[in-house]
Amino acid sequence: MADNSPRKLANPLLGAHMSIAGGMDKAVQRASDVGCGCVQVFTKNNNQWKAKSIEPEVATRFRDALKQLDVRSPLSHSSYLINLASPDNALWKRSIDAMVIELLRASQLGIPYVVVHPGAYTSSTESRGLRRIIRALNEVHRQTVALDSICLLENTAGQGTCLGWQFEQLAQLLDGVKQPDRLGVCIDTCHAFAAGYPLATESDYRETTRALKRLVGISRIKAIHVNDSKRELGSRVDRHEHIGIGKIGRPAFARLMNDRRFQEIPMYLETPKEDHPKTGKPWDVVNLARLRRMIGRPIPRH
Repeated sequence: MADNSPRKLANPLLGAHMSIAGGMDKAVQRASDVGCGCVQVFTKNNNQWKAKSIEPEVATRFRDALKQLDVRSPLSHSSYLINLASPDNALWKRSIDAMVIELLRASQLGIPYVVVHPGAYTSSTESRGLRRIIRALNEVHRQTVALDSICLLENTAGQGTCLGWQFEQLAQLLDGVKQPDRLGVCIDTCHAFAAGYPLATESDYRETTRALKRLVGISRIKAIHVNDSKRELGSRVDRHEHIGIGKIGRPAFARLMNDRRFQEIPMYLETPKEDHPKTGKPWDVVNLARLRRMIGRPIPRH
């Protein structure tokens, strides 16, 4: 049973994804400016295969900015081009190479985890796609044995042939690799909801987190993406919304903020980058404030 009582808890480590435009360290500054305690970044253009190598001084500035601004738990998100489930050998091998580079870049920057979408099986089948991902991860692990950074599989909304939308699929991947200790999970609230996992009511929340604990394991979860959903439960459509105004609603996020099992797991917003229409403040500021106000308070009804 989830521990969601409104007792005062220490603030969870809350942050957001930030742009690296102008330099890696600029992302840390942007995170600090809006009140983030942690930050997620792309270490390269997420829609391109190639990237300039990270110079030592770039890595130093990034690490120094984290320390000076007290922004902790940096997280990297891998390129959207990577498809470890692809039945196309050329794309599959290119995806493995790209994932190795993502981990190398993260290691240079002192980022412990790199989030990756498991992949889409396209013209293949679900079972073949899952086996393909396991083979790919084993090869990635073989090539990165000397690195400190590891992959986090992110649950998906289940659009098209994307895998990882069911907790059972994540469990199969975790159980299938040769070195499961070098693999973790990042849970996205929007993706889980869109995939059909209910969160709105107390019983919904308990049911979903119970399944997550049984199939994946809380200890496997190293990061959480905190996003509301523009689309309805089970839509299988990945569209992020600001906290409390989407289809998931405030009660689910209040339960998450007060759930002791997730208290020490860093949480990152991936909501649209824009200003609030009434206050003019960045939505990141508004969303972070909304989440923090939920801590230690009774669960709202709606």
